Amino acid sequence: MQIKYYPLSLVIGGFLTGSILLSSCKKDEEPGTSAITYPAYAEAANPRILATAPNGTVLYNGGFGSSVAQDPNDPAVFYMLTDRGPNAAGTAANSIIFGKADFTPQIGKFRLKDGLLTLEQTILLKNAAGQPLTGLPNPVGQGNTGETAIDLTGQTLAPSADGIDSEGLVLAADGSFWISDEYGPHIAHFDATGKTLERINPFGTGTGGRTLPLVLARRRPNRGMEGLTLTPDGKTLVGLMQSPMYNPSSAAVAGSVVLRIVTFDLATGATRQYPYLMESAALTGCSEITALTNTTFLALERDGLYGGNATAPATFKRVYKFDLAGATDISDPANTATGKLYSGQTVEQLKDRAGLAAAGVVPVTKTLVLDLLTDISPVYPHDKAEGLALIGNDMLAISNDDDFGVLDNGQNGFATKTLPATGKVDLNRIYFVKLKTPLR
Repeated sequence: MQIKYYPLSLVIGGFLTGSILLSSCKKDEEPGTSAITYPAYAEAANPRILATAPNGTVLYNGGFGSSVAQDPNDPAVFYMLTDRGPNAAGTAANSIIFGKADFTPQIGKFRLKDGLLTLEQTILLKNAAGQPLTGLPNPVGQGNTGETAIDLTGQTLAPSADGIDSEGLVLAADGSFWISDEYGPHIAHFDATGKTLERINPFGTGTGGRTLPLVLARRRPNRGMEGLTLTPDGKTLVGLMQSPMYNPSSAAVAGSVVLRIVTFDLATGATRQYPYLMESAALTGCSEITALTNTTFLALERDGLYGGNATAPATFKRVYKFDLAGATDISDPANTATGKLYSGQTVEQLKDRAGLAAAGVVPVTKTLVLDLLTDISPVYPHDKAEGLALIGNDMLAISNDDDFGVLDNGQNGFATKTLPATGKVDLNRIYFVKLKTPLR
């Protein structure tokens, strides 16, 4: 089959958005063409009502934008991932209200048609026994975040060893899925039906016996392995921590911009780590990673503010290309709780480029690829750009986490998540942005 990408004609903000024409020739068929149109964005159509909070706030089963992967066999199909479900901060210290305590994290199979995303299939995540997972926090010693989960009535919910706060998604060539999370962090392998094949974490409590470096257990709560990708050769998973880890403590790393990239060799289980510098300590961090080659990747780096908000506008939502070549492997051969130390300090304590340089540590190199706030027109209205996929060589698909259409109302409950720029409830979208310069 021959696929040709024809140039687009609509230029927005220095970048291109529009349609790609796919020309194909199938065996035993006459040559023909079919058009796949990628609009500026496509929105999820008619999300179902998931639950209704006691104050009447509707919780939608959106929430699918934590990560996005395109089907390699059908350019109109996209798989999108939910996180642990709708939640809000409780009034008690470290309490979290789960809007639907039995919510099962899931993968949605969406089809792009007529400018909309239609949900065709829901793949519920299940444990090795085939029982549905929940998004409830893990027990102490198995990825616990220090949170106490409560339901809408205020009843305490027991932690779950199988609980997963899913964030990063990989669609493998065999149709199975790899998912990373913010709790352990865990990396879990699921078959095409959503059943767990393997679970890998720093504690050795998963299935299959393989582990992640022990230092990753010091991830900042709910800022674990936010992004996950697979190298094009299919051999290596690459994860990106969302924020500087609390290593050795929150106070000790105040102002740090040092994140960790983790590689996991699928054949051997061997891992490596590299330092990534985010642009500001004030940012929410990195939401996604996408492989370009076996050594080069994209990272989605952002703040937590809304685009187009007149009172507190977003200032930073960018995609960077980075290269592992030449970066220092900061792995700890002894696999200690703090990781490799440099003059008694953790990598996170080195804090910035100058601190790394003084310790002889070289971070990955970065170049700007896309600024969502200036290169998407007329405005990028969301707070949480979280999914990133490359279509062809020069188009990005970017999904948002809509938080199930709700947010914390600051009063022990939920409120509708309304976008300041549109005055409408936040829904899942995929933005399609064609770059002037191919990425590979």
